[in-house]
Amino acid sequence: MSLYEASFRVRHECPYRELSERYPDLTIREWYLSDCQVVELTAPASPADDLREEIDRLGTVLHESVEDDRLHVVTQSCLCSLEDSIIERFEEYNCLYQPPTVHRQGWEHYTVIAFDEGDVRALLRDLEADRDVEVLSKTAITEQRVPHSMLAPVDQLFADVTERQLAALRLALERGYYEQPRRTSLRELAELTDVARSTYEEHLRKAENKLLTNAGQFLRLVTATTSADPLGVAEPREAERAAD
Repeated sequence: MSLYEASFRVRHECPYRELSERYPDLTIREWYLSDCQVVELTAPASPADDLREEIDRLGTVLHESVEDDRLHVVTQSCLCSLEDSIIERFEEYNCLYQPPTVHRQGWEHYTVIAFDEGDVRALLRDLEADRDVEVLSKTAITEQRVPHSMLAPVDQLFADVTERQLAALRLALERGYYEQPRRTSLRELAELTDVARSTYEEHLRKAENKLLTNAGQFLRLVTATTSADPLGVAEPREAERAAD
């Protein structure tokens, strides 16, 4: 069975879209988690004070950094604005929403997946009744594969990872522990915290293990229809005979 992917952009009343219209160099990406929205904002230069004030009103700031004169802010807000939202319309027409929503230069950009092209057409007709809609692409996915964007909900990837484990993982990532060559060591990372090296390493390893375990189901789906074997992995019986 073929899947159908449609990408389109819309204009309607939305604080994020309106913010992107007032600041055309700003890019806003929006994810919906189980109990909140997470919004990522990036700008090519350090913004004016009025933009920073507007960003602060969007929700709780979880992260903010400026690198090479590029601002990066992540905020968190409640889901109350999703009531009667466009996301609910996707579900009415059996279309699977593909996050994130991207707000850019006064437009909201969406991508959906459907099993029936008629559902996509009906959805677009419904949206056109009360907002400006521009279709960017409609594509039949003829290969028997699951689109990668459907595979990894953030809340599932981080299921069962504790706050301390997440903090250990984030510190290692931001300090270049996973770069090649590494820019830091476990000892140096532990010295930045108030826990012993062995404790920090335990938090980090448990976080890595849980992330890989959670990602395993998505990895199997991505590679399930791939016939190529780039690593030349031997079948179990062949490997056993080689070992003998």
